[in-house]
Amino acid sequence: MNPIDDLERAIEAMLFASDEPLDARQVAGRLGDEKTPGEIRAIIQTIAARHAGSGIELVERGGHWHFQTPADLAHLLRRERDDPRKLSRAASEVLAIVAYHEPVSRAEIEAIRGVQTSKGTLDVLMEAEWIAPAGRREVPGRPLIYKTTDAFLQHFGLTSRKDLPGIEDLRAAGLLDPVDLAFEEAIGELDLVKDGEDA
Repeated sequence: MNPIDDLERAIEAMLFASDEPLDARQVAGRLGDEKTPGEIRAIIQTIAARHAGSGIELVERGGHWHFQTPADLAHLLRRERDDPRKLSRAASEVLAIVAYHEPVSRAEIEAIRGVQTSKGTLDVLMEAEWIAPAGRREVPGRPLIYKTTDAFLQHFGLTSRKDLPGIEDLRAAGLLDPVDLAFEEAIGELDLVKDGEDA
């Protein structure tokens, strides 16, 4: 087994002991900028490769790295407890809209949902640190817009938003509402009728 140099050991210890995931720039800063973030990233990837397949793994979520136990061992570590973060249907819908359409304003969320969204729903998601303000839309009134956070990616085990399931994935998993599916089929049939009339 190859010996591990002191810098790699220091980075590994830093990532292990940190209360929150760190990116390469943060690690470089804590080391006194001895190495560039690119060099630090390469060392972190070496550490991740060394831990792959072991009882703990080093994973990247939104450009930030942290140690976790592998998903296939979760059943050994799970404890029975109440999950304090049970989202209401409204909060789940708003979170999904922000995740798939970000950055998005409250008015845009309401237009997609077809109902008003209470400020409390957005507050719940911000308290959970799953969404955050992302500035203001440059239109009259300059409404606040929202985006998902790194904490959202970490909680749902996503490397980036590209890992969100697509419409076909949701359909295959049976997660689409039958009413939505029927509506989608009806729209398709109307399109066929229109095409027939045009012909």
